[in-house]
Amino acid sequence: MTERKINMSEKLPKTITKKPKRRGRGYGSGRGGHTAGRGTKGQKSRGKIGVLFEGIKMKKSFIKRLPLRRGKGKFKAKPKPLIVKLAYLDLMPAGTKVDTTALSKFGIVRKKDADVYGVKILGNGEIKKKFTVLLPISHSAAKRIEKAGGKIEVEKSESPPGRTSGSKNLSVRGRPTRVGDKSQKAKKSKKTANTKKKVNKR
Repeated sequence: MTERKINMSEKLPKTITKKPKRRGRGYGSGRGGHTAGRGTKGQKSRGKIGVLFEGIKMKKSFIKRLPLRRGKGKFKAKPKPLIVKLAYLDLMPAGTKVDTTALSKFGIVRKKDADVYGVKILGNGEIKKKFTVLLPISHSAAKRIEKAGGKIEVEKSESPPGRTSGSKNLSVRGRPTRVGDKSQKAKKSKKTANTKKKVNKR
């Protein structure tokens, strides 16, 4: 067999990968048994530091600078509604009222999932039939349905109990007005007027 002689003038390939240090493996590893390749003292020699750790100071740390919500369950993800494209509504016959029962009937969404997460219609695709929509809908999808001759009848949120929809929340120094407030003010003004008269007579 012929042996190939290495010419030192030829360019050797660069070492791209570098093996990590095997720390804490005793004297046989060649790194000793005292500090074991970690160095003397300090945070990095004692344990692992997280990737996102930038210090505990408020100005320095990225996590501390984020405007997080306070209280229990702040990291829980909110459930997003099921998205239905506008083109899928053409699978239903014209004149149907689009709600969760109608969508589940024609196999567009599952009734169980629609009741839990809700449904929202987005304006992807074109529509040619007339529909009356009773679900949350995007602005672009609403325009296209109205252009095709359909209607949008989204249920409005009801006003809280004890208040009518037309009543105004008038307040006096941060508290709501009551029925007897005006009469009490009139009595106070009369009292002050009478006291002023008595002082003037004296």
